[in-house]
Amino acid sequence: MQIYDVSVAISPDLPIWPGDPSASLERIARIENGDLANVTFLRMGAHVGTHVDAPYHFLGGDKPTVDQLDLKDLTGRVYVLRIPDEVDLVTAEVLEKGEIPPRTRRLMLKTRNSSFWAASGSTFRTDYVGLSPDGAQYLVNRGIRLVGIDYLGIAPFSDPVPTHQILLTAGVIILEGLNLSHVPPGRYSLYCLPVKLAGSDGAPARTILIGV
Repeated sequence: MQIYDVSVAISPDLPIWPGDPSASLERIARIENGDLANVTFLRMGAHVGTHVDAPYHFLGGDKPTVDQLDLKDLTGRVYVLRIPDEVDLVTAEVLEKGEIPPRTRRLMLKTRNSSFWAASGSTFRTDYVGLSPDGAQYLVNRGIRLVGIDYLGIAPFSDPVPTHQILLTAGVIILEGLNLSHVPPGRYSLYCLPVKLAGSDGAPARTILIGV
């Protein structure tokens, strides 16, 4: 059985969305200092590293928060779609050419973004490949319930709102910050479990794929 960990490790060196706080991990108790155990104090935003966006993130009001998401949407069969490196924006046309298998309900977009994790260090890249609004609507129309991408935003950096709103209004869960560099395209079993943060608009998620 092949297991792929598609999460990125949270550390102070991890790129973060501009304006968000950097992750801070501070050892507040140490065995070598005479403490009974090692204890780490963690400070970070809810959208650090590999994370899930809940509808409340861009819609507010009474929309579901991350602790209210249906775990059935976060686990199950998923298709990893390879997007050619020359693609700068994942549009409906690009998705249609990708020939997503029928009855696909969970989709991960593997783009050139995955190479950023090894090459860019802590520098946030604004030139990442995102999903266009018409691409988002295409996925909604196909019945997609979860869509993931291999950088910190599903939408283009220059215009993040429309894509988010289209997906989240339709109840599509957004999974951002994946590292798919080592994952061949194809079908997998997905296990994505965001931290159960009460009332939060998002949460980090340890995410794995298992070959089927």
